Amino acid sequence: MNKAEKNDQFDLEALRRQVSDVNQRNTADDAHPAEPLNEYARQIAEQFAESTHSPVMLIGQLRLFEFLSQLAIALVTFLIWPAIDETFAGRALSGAFAAGLLVLALQTADTYSIPALRSRIRLLPRILGVWMGVFFVTAVTMVLVRNAGRPDVDAYGLWFGMSAIFLLASRFLVAYGIRNWVRNGIMERRAVIVGGGEPAKELIRSLEMQPDNDIRICGIFDDRGEKRSPIMVAGYPKLGTVAELVEFARLTRLDMLIIALPLSAEARIFQLLKKLWVLPLDIRLAAHANRLRFRPRAYSHIGAIPMLDIFNKPIRDWDSVAKRCFDIFFAIFALCLLWPIMLGTAIAIKATSKGPVFFMQKRHGFNNEVINVFKFRSMYADQGDPTGRAAVTKGDARVTPVGRFIRKTSIDELPQLFNVLRGDLSLVGPRPHAVLAQARDRAFGDVVEGYFARHRVKPGVTGWAQINGWRGEVDNDDKIKFRTAYDLYYIENWSLWFDLKILFLTPFRLFNTENAY
Repeated sequence: MNKAEKNDQFDLEALRRQVSDVNQRNTADDAHPAEPLNEYARQIAEQFAESTHSPVMLIGQLRLFEFLSQLAIALVTFLIWPAIDETFAGRALSGAFAAGLLVLALQTADTYSIPALRSRIRLLPRILGVWMGVFFVTAVTMVLVRNAGRPDVDAYGLWFGMSAIFLLASRFLVAYGIRNWVRNGIMERRAVIVGGGEPAKELIRSLEMQPDNDIRICGIFDDRGEKRSPIMVAGYPKLGTVAELVEFARLTRLDMLIIALPLSAEARIFQLLKKLWVLPLDIRLAAHANRLRFRPRAYSHIGAIPMLDIFNKPIRDWDSVAKRCFDIFFAIFALCLLWPIMLGTAIAIKATSKGPVFFMQKRHGFNNEVINVFKFRSMYADQGDPTGRAAVTKGDARVTPVGRFIRKTSIDELPQLFNVLRGDLSLVGPRPHAVLAQARDRAFGDVVEGYFARHRVKPGVTGWAQINGWRGEVDNDDKIKFRTAYDLYYIENWSLWFDLKILFLTPFRLFNTENAY
């Protein structure tokens, strides 16, 4: 590669790092990433407000269903026709072995992709062949393990036949269901295209030519005028500017943003990503028309169309299921453990000041949605601040004596366990801030560029920033900058082990009450 080619090469990793670090700079020109939508775009957004079924989740559920159903059929056939010299426990072991091996074999045979699942007839012989091979291996293995003679042909024949019929019939019905869901928009990936003109037109035409395309294009957004970016491209309307796209994405259930720009427009791509990376979506750069090619692992594909993966939606699909199970289990455990403290706190609040026990405050949740967060009331009832504009300071006269204690010990936050069970919060995540929270009369979004990227995941009762000391009053710009930096680190490095670590450290770090008033 000559010097000129090196200078022109698109550095994907460098671009990711630049955009991810942009929150450390204090520039206010993009601090408010969303603009009001025009009426037409709002009408389109309302059409896509309902969630769709994730193909990844569907495939995982099908694997589990086929494993359990094959195990159940093995047990049922034993009850109908017990095999000679085989116990119920032995059949259970054989069934579990066969079911597990079948799922692995079907995965190896590429029968768990969406195009394969949509095929009603074409892949049925392959599936039957896989089951025949799995059943043969299972029968031979059981004979060798038990050191027995020839298995009962009638009993095993019944098992093979019932399993084969059920497997083929269920696959046929699954194909019918998937085709129906795709046709009705229940199972699709929704995308918007950023950038108009000829590149967007070529991309749309390429997508429409894919035989198993599951992408629904919801519209086009571009900052350029009509001369360079027509209001209609390949039959799809331009709905607004990139700034309006941020608001559009928060009103809809989008899955993907596809940037239809050449790699040579690196400066413009970077400016777009500065605005768009705060959204909890996959961000892809269409690479089908670019001559420059990276290693195959750098790409994902929609059909045969290569895409460069810029950002991925965090905590998605089965990760989100695992995190939700984690939240429910530990929230119930915490309530069972802490209910005496919560009851005592409620009695103390009611006995020492007039007003309700609980206080409700509007805060930013996932994807900037406004949620109602529960707290024990720590202020006098007539001096509370539901908006959070006036932060509590040291010696604040609005705080009751009981309130001062429960704020320092974070007991006032315990009712948020009910928010966790409702699904508004996670146990661990970026702490939700009040919708009008400020740092010295400046909104947090004005202080930290990229602040709203905290909302790419569900907020939490505790978080990585809090156990590192960034809790309590925000009386200068650095406090919210560091808090945001820790929150973004958590999002990029999330795992269940990380959540467990934060949850374990939280009680110990609460002893640091320096900034808690």
